[in-house]
Amino acid sequence: MNSTPLWLSALADAARTMPVPEPMRPPARGGRESAVLILFGETDRGPDLLLIQRKAGLRRHAGQPAFPGGRIELTDPSPEAAALREAEEETGAIPAGIDVVGRLPELYLSFSDFRVAPVLGWWREPSEVRAADVDEVAAVSRVPIADLADPANRVKVRYGDGSMWGPGFRVDGMLVWGFTGKIIDELLVLGGWELPWRVRGLTDEFEATPQGLRPVG
Repeated sequence: MNSTPLWLSALADAARTMPVPEPMRPPARGGRESAVLILFGETDRGPDLLLIQRKAGLRRHAGQPAFPGGRIELTDPSPEAAALREAEEETGAIPAGIDVVGRLPELYLSFSDFRVAPVLGWWREPSEVRAADVDEVAAVSRVPIADLADPANRVKVRYGDGSMWGPGFRVDGMLVWGFTGKIIDELLVLGGWELPWRVRGLTDEFEATPQGLRPVG
């Protein structure tokens, strides 16, 4: 069995108190409780993250890459249990092979009114994954941290009223941005993986529109 690596334990300690941007701070009341699983594994290329791509045509976050997760049900004893359940339902990942190592501060998605508990996990015994929930998941990927940190794969995405910018990542045929992109960006910093961005003017930029992302310029 692979015990939790020291780098992930250190990352979990740092992530517990990471600063939360004001727009992502949960309101005092309200919001639907949910959880996502930020699952780290290890391959011959080093650490990786498990991501899904949601199917096109969904009412919320259609076509977007994301961490496995969803709403916390009354039958879930904890956010950690909900994150593991959702990951199994969406990707087939077996919870018995996953160790929960921590949790990030609660975050808020104003667009969908979700209060999100991001749960950190270690894939002690990796299992085969696939798009298990065919109604919601189009694809499942294990994305190397090295690819996410590579400056050549990093982009900027403009959204909201056009005045807000966020990080994005072009990996494994996906453009990861928004809530998931922000968390990954912060984890790269906390984990010591962040590399300098490309020279200004050479970094690609995109804009989020109702029809999807479009290149800027």
